[in-house]
Amino acid sequence: MRLRFAPSPTGQLHVGNARTALFNWLLARGSGGTFILRIEDTDVERSSRESEAAILRDLRWLGLDWDEGPDIDGAHGPYRQSERLHLYQSYAKELLGAEHAYYCFCTTAQLDAERQEAVAHGRPARYAGTCRRLSRDTAAARIAAGERPAIRFRVPQERDVVFTDAVRGDVRFQADVIGDPIIVRADGTPAYNFAVVVDDALMEITHVIRGEDHISNTPRQILLYEALGFTPPTFAHLSLVMGPDHGPLSKRHGATSVAEFRSKGYLPEALVNYLALIGWSPRDAGGSRAGGPGGDTAELMAIEELARRFSLERVGHSAGVFDEEKLAWANRHYLKIADPARLAELTLPYFNDAGVRMTPDATGIAFLAFAMSMASASVDRLNQVPARLALLFDYSAEAALRDPGVREEMRGDGARAVVTALAGELASAPRLDRERFRAVANQVKARTGQKGKALFHPIRLVLTGHAEGPELDLAVPAIDRGADLPASAGIPPILGCRERAAAFAEALKKS
Repeated sequence: MRLRFAPSPTGQLHVGNARTALFNWLLARGSGGTFILRIEDTDVERSSRESEAAILRDLRWLGLDWDEGPDIDGAHGPYRQSERLHLYQSYAKELLGAEHAYYCFCTTAQLDAERQEAVAHGRPARYAGTCRRLSRDTAAARIAAGERPAIRFRVPQERDVVFTDAVRGDVRFQADVIGDPIIVRADGTPAYNFAVVVDDALMEITHVIRGEDHISNTPRQILLYEALGFTPPTFAHLSLVMGPDHGPLSKRHGATSVAEFRSKGYLPEALVNYLALIGWSPRDAGGSRAGGPGGDTAELMAIEELARRFSLERVGHSAGVFDEEKLAWANRHYLKIADPARLAELTLPYFNDAGVRMTPDATGIAFLAFAMSMASASVDRLNQVPARLALLFDYSAEAALRDPGVREEMRGDGARAVVTALAGELASAPRLDRERFRAVANQVKARTGQKGKALFHPIRLVLTGHAEGPELDLAVPAIDRGADLPASAGIPPILGCRERAAAFAEALKKS
């Protein structure tokens, strides 16, 4: 099999297009085939190399590599349409010579008027065929006189165009309603339906997986394949990715591009896995499906396993709804099982964005990886990690005691006794790990007679400055490990538990 993804570099990679790329990649990799990246950049005004580079970055981030493409030499290049113009010109001349195409001199104003008249009278808005009957000599004379015509494909009349869609079954169009499409514009650039046929044929594409919005293009393309003597590929048209309101996923629904989801802190494996499940099921008929939040994780799997299981037979017809809450559910799963050191590296931009400036070395990364256990099981996205770990870097006993709820709690003799005892126990204690913290807590319990919430809630307030947060068994060892970091680790200074307890006890006396 030979499959391709052919984006236009006119903006960011939309998640709907990313799903199309993914399905092509999965089928290619699962079948031992070839995956090709082709850049359709003939829209000169809107295309840019910056956009192309961004699309390539997003595809690589998702883990979708390619065997042939604009940055990888192959036997079927070049892989940018702007570098293939000579091929389109050659095949356009071939169609003209065989009278499968003709020159069209109609102006834009003329075509617009014809379209409006057709719509007004309830007729299909298709080309009226004005220039279809021009003789070659007449056309040549007009070109010699300086006119710049477009080239139209001569659609055969009075026949049906039928193709078998690998997802939707047999699809039939009447050629009479198609109209003669432009294949080369007056400025010499190829139209989409022409260029894609030439490219797919010359690149020996065997399967074309694309969105259902291309179904109406398919009959024109099949007729062009026939006229050029090429064999059409197998077509598979995917339902569109919709928003929660069942309208096409767009900016009104929030983030829509791969880059936006990446910047929000989603892991690529989560986005890939979720996109794969929009419109495709890895289960056999009758098998249960993972239900998103609260569901099982049976359909969460590595991209290699997705490729092994993928088949067009299990791609559904109905539109798939992009639900970010279900994406977050998948992301939570992957955050829990991810390498903490990897998460530490990935969260650095978010710490800096939150004002916690750090340039960690290996020791600093190891510390963040250690602290990640406080966050990775309790956040949806990486951009939420800094807030979860803020207690490490932002501690103030005075600020804690300005909270009315904390002040009220600290009026009780039991809470004050816990604060005093904790400060005393920590004054001469070594830095705390989990076991030493438990030992200290038991000593405070013995000295004060407090237990349960009456014991641990004041301890939490003293050591973290907050009434809620990560488990103390996780937070306390991270605080004291951070307190002993050398400045060279590149982590902002962290006040240790001993110093926090002393500061809180002193502030409490003054309150």
